[in-house]
Amino acid sequence: MLIVTEDTVRNRGILKVRQLPRKFFGRVTVWPKGPVRILRFLRIIVEFQWIRYTLALVPFLGLGLTWNNLAMPLAQAPLIMLAMIWWVEMRILRVPKSRRAGLIDTASAERGLDLLQVQARAVLTQIAAGRGLRTGTLHLVIEQSDLGVFPPLTYVSVQSEAGPEILSLTAEEQEVIRHGLFMSPMTEQLLLKINKSQDTFLRDVTFEPRTVSAHARMTAALSRP
Repeated sequence: MLIVTEDTVRNRGILKVRQLPRKFFGRVTVWPKGPVRILRFLRIIVEFQWIRYTLALVPFLGLGLTWNNLAMPLAQAPLIMLAMIWWVEMRILRVPKSRRAGLIDTASAERGLDLLQVQARAVLTQIAAGRGLRTGTLHLVIEQSDLGVFPPLTYVSVQSEAGPEILSLTAEEQEVIRHGLFMSPMTEQLLLKINKSQDTFLRDVTFEPRTVSAHARMTAALSRP
């Protein structure tokens, strides 16, 4: 999980918002700020379409180099190459439509999404109470890559209708998200399974700060330095 906010991304220009929810996958590349582990770097790199397309066509390059007499026919067969790219993208890297229903039963998926709603609203409650917010609407946007064959790549951001904008989260607020959003049994892996089964990879949990209880506001006030 990468929390998307000013302090965590290198290319802050992607945080500009025109409408909610702000979507990242397929539109911009999120580059984490600071040192990036090699596995995370590779996981982000594989989101580039041209890299996946190039890798899908490597077998044709290999055939052309091994058997020179095939190089010209292969170069003149773009439909075969397009078919290969489609097959890799839709059958290998993503779950085919015919197999989605078998990933998880409907009842378990609904229970998982209900739990995600509860935990997301608890996170937003703490953030709203800590900021003393009483008006407006907050969105906890949880977006995952649809390349389901790889480990989950999850972007989480808190977006506000005031602006609209992506909130600049403090270190304490980021910790609230890290420890409160994905708690067993609702994990990133389970959410990805649900998302693949429903072919929906963006979850938007809305919250109105005016609903924060007096107790939650008092607790937040007492915890401030």
